[in-house]
Amino acid sequence: MGFVKEFKDFAVKGNVVDLAVAVIIGGAFGKIVSSFIGDIITPLLLKPALDAAHLSNIEQLTIFGSVKYGSFLSAVINFVIIAFVLFLVIKGINATKKKEEAKPTPPPAPTKEEVLLTEIRDILKSK
Repeated sequence: MGFVKEFKDFAVKGNVVDLAVAVIIGGAFGKIVSSFIGDIITPLLLKPALDAAHLSNIEQLTIFGSVKYGSFLSAVINFVIIAFVLFLVIKGINATKKKEEAKPTPPPAPTKEEVLLTEIRDILKSK
């Protein structure tokens, strides 16, 4: 019975659940970003270059007739675009966090002892 309880305690800890949610959301976000890059950004950026080379797909690029460097070039372009999109997302998140942190908290009111000591100090100064 101790093993089951220990496993239950481990599985429902906040960190494990948070990590599981992050992995699931990350996978879904990865699909969105991949679709955005593969279906929208890459065709928009590469269409003029591919038309000039009389190609319909970047993977068709070859050198020396048999070395297909187009797939590698496509992967590099995808990586750069994904890194840039993630940079923008993180920058936006950090900007909202800074706005929340920028609000200064008012200083606490002086305690009764501080008020009495201030009054005593002022009386002593006036003498």
